[in-house]
Amino acid sequence: MSTSARPHSHETKRGIILLFVGLILAMLLAALSQTVLSAAMPTMVGELGGVDQMLWVMTAYILASTITMPIYGKMSDLIGRKSPLITAILLFVAGSIVGALAPDMGILIIGRVIQGLGGGGLIILSQAIIADVVPARERGKYMGIIGAVFAVSSVAGPLLGGWLTEAVHWRWTFWINLPLGAIALLAAIFLLRLPKGTTSKPVLDIFGMMTMAGATAGLILVASWGGNDYAWDSPVIIGLIVATVVLSVLFVVAERRAVEPIIPPALFRDRNFNLTTAAGLLVGVTMFGAIGYLPTHLQMTFGADATVAGILMVPMMGMMLVSSLGSGWLVSAYGRYKWMPIAGAALITASLWLLATLTPETPLWLFCVYVGVMGIGLGVNMQILVLIVQNSFPNRVVGTATAANNFFRQIGASLGSAVIGSLFTVRLIQLLGERLTTEQAHQVGDIASLTPHLVLDLPTELHDIVVHGYNDALAPLFLWMVPLAVIAVILLAFVDEIPLKTTIDSQPMSGVIDLPDLGHVHGRENNPDSAESSRTEPVSDDNPPETRQPPA
Repeated sequence: MSTSARPHSHETKRGIILLFVGLILAMLLAALSQTVLSAAMPTMVGELGGVDQMLWVMTAYILASTITMPIYGKMSDLIGRKSPLITAILLFVAGSIVGALAPDMGILIIGRVIQGLGGGGLIILSQAIIADVVPARERGKYMGIIGAVFAVSSVAGPLLGGWLTEAVHWRWTFWINLPLGAIALLAAIFLLRLPKGTTSKPVLDIFGMMTMAGATAGLILVASWGGNDYAWDSPVIIGLIVATVVLSVLFVVAERRAVEPIIPPALFRDRNFNLTTAAGLLVGVTMFGAIGYLPTHLQMTFGADATVAGILMVPMMGMMLVSSLGSGWLVSAYGRYKWMPIAGAALITASLWLLATLTPETPLWLFCVYVGVMGIGLGVNMQILVLIVQNSFPNRVVGTATAANNFFRQIGASLGSAVIGSLFTVRLIQLLGERLTTEQAHQVGDIASLTPHLVLDLPTELHDIVVHGYNDALAPLFLWMVPLAVIAVILLAFVDEIPLKTTIDSQPMSGVIDLPDLGHVHGRENNPDSAESSRTEPVSDDNPPETRQPPA
């Protein structure tokens, strides 16, 4: 019995371009949601009286998207990519409406949660769809463009958010998603003609989903509340830690027994998956720990308004744009990629160390150089890590593998955003409490309601105390993240540079996962045929060696 390649409606160049347009629109929604609020954040939380809850505006979105990533990845492998993508867009738009109408911080955070439920699918499904139609060897330039979309949106996001906040109102940072979402939805319906999964009634890993969601939420709550809202030895934190450990163990047990696990244990037999996933988690901590609070730092410490704060982030995203496109082109042209994520992590390390030296007296051009270095590092690191993972598995599980890798990177992002935000808040309140007299504290007012405009209007003496307090609360935290980036460099040095596949395997998307041998064989990196055959269609009971066919 022979197998045939899955039919694709995008085998022509025109078809791939149309598909890619739709994917870029979906990615744009997800990317903007993580950046457009950064410039509007100080005004938003100040107006709603929630500076002490500021970290949850970012963390709520990241947490929700993290939990849903493996679910979208698994479901898309079973039933096809198109329906989950449409669902993700609709959820994202619904969350935007809730956020735009929010009367207080509680409703605003709920809106961000709903946005995140859709945002996780937008990211994963776009990456998986590209893997469906473009071989790994040619995929570098497409992944580079996806990275460039994030870079462009990261430039446009703060600028757009700053302009909307200054010229109209911060609520328009949510309303702007409605026309973009409508365009993305139409593109998903009419431009994305994707193959359907053969499983109409998939076996859902309900217990795995529940335990994963509980463990992830518990971990983020411990990171956010520990030492801030509650003491580390309080019953609440201890209870959360115990619950997180128990739910994590139950999740592992559930995945080992599930018919269709959302994160199959077999994935962890692959060394490259383990190394790139661990490194991606650490990069996620440093990236979101730094980027999430730099616009706030610029406004509160350097006195930049929301628009200028967005402009000052342009060097970072511009360098990320160039390095992402450049690294993608180099991978497709020469097929060599191992050095890229290593160099990227090293540059991230250097940029964190440089950012830790910031003071209110630092020239802004020097700040632009520091964030530019980080942009180069992120551009040559993030998309290549995804490519390495996708090259390690057959297409029938590429959605699951991509989602699992992104899941752990988002765990890092959640931890980075939550921990840095929590530490920043605690340190700020502590430092200002120590440096302000009782009379001065009365003049400053409620720290939780401070906005950039209020800080600028303070008398010179009080202004200097507040801006130095903001700087001293945040800048040292960058140095604390340097060891994490160094560990990422070390891990990536042990990645096997497996030759990139030049064909798309013919296995269907659905079916029980059975990956009995995913370990890297010594010397395979010098044997393209060996890598190709073992990576494309692993041997299983349902696919014995004598019946396997070459990839179509």
